[in-house]
Amino acid sequence: MKIEVLGTGCPKCKQFAANAEAAVKELNIQVEVNKVTDIGKIIEYGVMMTPALVVDGVVITAGKVLSKDEIKKILSK
Repeated sequence: MKIEVLGTGCPKCKQFAANAEAAVKELNIQVEVNKVTDIGKIIEYGVMMTPALVVDGVVITAGKVLSKDEIKKILSK
């Protein structure tokens, strides 16, 4: 599984990344959470609002800060 957090580094994006990392840790899965801050790469995903969550190359959500528990539900599926 590959997890990417797309965001420009704003406070919401940083909180989202922290929530994603906490969710991965609590689920005890061996996966790295990569942070993508390059606007060009974010646009390549078709994302116009950040933060966004990408799992295995598929945009799951964009423009909303998900809680740790919401991210855990997504990753558990």
